[in-house]
Amino acid sequence: MSSIVETTTVADLSGQNALVTGATSGIGKAAALKLAEHGATVLVHGRDVSRGASVVDQIQQAGGHARFVAADLSDPAAITQLAAEIGRIDILVNNAGSSWFGPSSELDTPTYDRLFDGNVRSAYLLTAALAPGMAGNGGGVIINLSSMVATVGLPGAAAYSATKAALAAMTRSWAAEYGASGVRVNAVAPGPVFTEGAKNTIALGKTTPLNRGAQPEEIAETIAFLASPRAAYITGATIPVDGGRTAV
Repeated sequence: MSSIVETTTVADLSGQNALVTGATSGIGKAAALKLAEHGATVLVHGRDVSRGASVVDQIQQAGGHARFVAADLSDPAAITQLAAEIGRIDILVNNAGSSWFGPSSELDTPTYDRLFDGNVRSAYLLTAALAPGMAGNGGGVIINLSSMVATVGLPGAAAYSATKAALAAMTRSWAAEYGASGVRVNAVAPGPVFTEGAKNTIALGKTTPLNRGAQPEEIAETIAFLASPRAAYITGATIPVDGGRTAV
């Protein structure tokens, strides 16, 4: 039996343009598919053209609207160019990033810089580029992908945890900065998720009250909710989607 509860989808994002970064796999792909299912036109961001085309095809085969956009978000100039070329964005999902786990003494400086450039700086610069336009249009939604490790100490996760804690902190500040202009900013903090690059998901899942890891689609459901009018009075929040791991 599936662990995901089937729900009736409504087109509550019809007419909205959504940019999902890192949308060619994992949580980003699931979010892109779910936002399109809710009626949004989705810009599927990634660096792999063939995987991006596959996600776009899935959306279109299901009757949705999407197109692929390529950009290396570790390059500030590429972020500026992307923001200038994509047009109006109503929903931004800052999902792109990478992880590294291991002894702190073994983390080299280039990898440390890659983590912070890809996980933190890219979200900061993209939000700084797109949020003023949302404000000028009367509103919008920004959703950042944090993690349970932003608040739970795990051995070997110091640098990665710090990047995810930074995203939660920026979420609060951006909510305060843009809220008066109708822009809502929230974060989702997943626990262990079964994605392509995830390791130890089964072991970590058994530490949660629900005794399992999540499927990417379960995280995407929360992203779609936060993007929708149903979450109209929620901003500045980090929503744990971790099987109860941070509650115990």
